Amino acid sequence: MSNSLDEVLVAGAFDRVPGYLNTATVGLPPRRGLAVLRRRLDEWAEGSSDPLLYDLDVDRSRAAFGRLVGVESDAVAVVSQVSVVSGMVAASLPKGSVVVCAHEDFTSVLFPFLVAEDIEVRAVPLAELLSHITNDVDLVAVSAVQSSDGAIMDLEALAEAAARHRARTYIDLTQAAGWLDVDASMFDITACHGYKWLCCPRGAGFMTVGEGASDWLVAVTAGWYGGEDRWDSIYGPPLRLAAGARRYDTSPAWFSYSAAAPTLELLESIGVAAIGRHSVGLANALREELGQEPSNSAIVSVDMTDPSTLATAGVKAAVHAGRVRFSFFAYNTLEDVDLAVMVTSATGKANARTVLNDKAGPTPARHSPW
Repeated sequence: MSNSLDEVLVAGAFDRVPGYLNTATVGLPPRRGLAVLRRRLDEWAEGSSDPLLYDLDVDRSRAAFGRLVGVESDAVAVVSQVSVVSGMVAASLPKGSVVVCAHEDFTSVLFPFLVAEDIEVRAVPLAELLSHITNDVDLVAVSAVQSSDGAIMDLEALAEAAARHRARTYIDLTQAAGWLDVDASMFDITACHGYKWLCCPRGAGFMTVGEGASDWLVAVTAGWYGGEDRWDSIYGPPLRLAAGARRYDTSPAWFSYSAAAPTLELLESIGVAAIGRHSVGLANALREELGQEPSNSAIVSVDMTDPSTLATAGVKAAVHAGRVRFSFFAYNTLEDVDLAVMVTSATGKANARTVLNDKAGPTPARHSPW
């Protein structure tokens, strides 16, 4: 895809929200997703809602998500929350299983294992996690990208270590899918909520089930939507779940998936690699101005003595324990970097254009996020 085509596509895809650097909390919706959502809401108000049409939206979303993370649609289930998947995995492990996780990880990954009384959880620093994958470990559960500071897990090294020690793998892709190229087929189970970097409404989430994982993963949340024929599995026994990953489907938030389908297809058409280059490029421009080392993450964590200045400057970012988390995505530009520098720099003077233009390789232009 050429730069000019990127510019035309993005210009018509998202409404510009200057200073919005909070995608790691909530992604902004593209126009086409909002249009479909509004149409579905109007149909609801008019009494013309069609559940069969919603099924098509769900399956389009399922297929698009699969393509974004490198798996076939029959390996994708739709779920409401990451914690639902974590709980399903935890409930499927044999009594006495050992789970290694990152101490600083998001609690939707951790809590379902911690509440399981018959599982041993070893919470270790993220930087040391790989060294703790040993022959007595049954499962590794970790986020691909940390919510708190954007630290990226070496997923290839993790998959290799887990395979060497015959440990199962469960990866949360919520802070990665959409800007970071990931291959979900390397892992037994992945989970992802779509309301952050995938720019979907809250309620549209996904899980992937790797080859052989269905042999041990129990569909503990089994319901009518996981039936082989959804509309023939709404009453009575016998159990008749779908053969593939769809057996793990939870009943979907219909409107959320209606907006998710065109949104995910838009991101696919732009390309995760292109979005990642742009987002990380802007993040590194900010790091350079703040005297930080460059990184491969679209998230920048900064110490700030007075986070209240963010709102005054028109900047939207997350504040966790006194640190500000800036997150850059497709719809951000260098103007947003300037604003972030202004609220964090002692001089208040941004020079992000010079910083970025001096770097080698493809860089974002000031008037286009590509």
